Amino acid sequence: MQTHPLSLLLDQAAHARFPPADGSVEVVGSPPGPSDAVVAFSSHNVVAASVDRAEVLARLPTGDPGAPMHPEFLVWLGDRLRSGRGMLDLVLVRIGHPVPSAVLLAPRDGVGGHPRVERSLRYRTEVAVFSDPERHGIVVIGRGLAGRHEVSIDIDPASRGRGLGRAMAAAAVTLVPEGEPLFAQVSPGNVASVRAFLAAGYRPICSEVLFLRPR
Repeated sequence: MQTHPLSLLLDQAAHARFPPADGSVEVVGSPPGPSDAVVAFSSHNVVAASVDRAEVLARLPTGDPGAPMHPEFLVWLGDRLRSGRGMLDLVLVRIGHPVPSAVLLAPRDGVGGHPRVERSLRYRTEVAVFSDPERHGIVVIGRGLAGRHEVSIDIDPASRGRGLGRAMAAAAVTLVPEGEPLFAQVSPGNVASVRAFLAAGYRPICSEVLFLRPR
């Protein structure tokens, strides 16, 4: 089966091979997974949705590499796709590796209804939940945009500020096959989470807005 162009771009960026910073906009069709997306690399944008390229370009001013992330365009695209628009996220990545970690993660059940898990079930497939032995937090792994492995973390309020988020983010790379990228989507305003993932060795590669497809 042919690899979707967005899957290829994300994998290459995860390995520090970025698309050219040429100000271009690629329109590549809907990717695998439950969502369409607009993905912004450095001066190179990708619209991954079932829309015509000419229709997209007609909505974007020339010479503005940030235009695909402009609210006006995102509102139009969401209406065009009949989809709710997600928030703007920073995307970070680390390559899966069976490294020793400070936290031993084990499968956890009984967390149905948890907001982090519920969101993952909407945006991802093959969702699995893990926790530290003391159950101070959870790690959620699943297949998200373009079929990639994605991670999200939630720490109980009483256990925050102790480095547990960083430790669990670092341990999460043991939950995916060695050599495969593990992606994290973090709101830029969530400074604590951004710092935790950076401290755990994740690197920022792009930003994105997701458009969850109607079911």
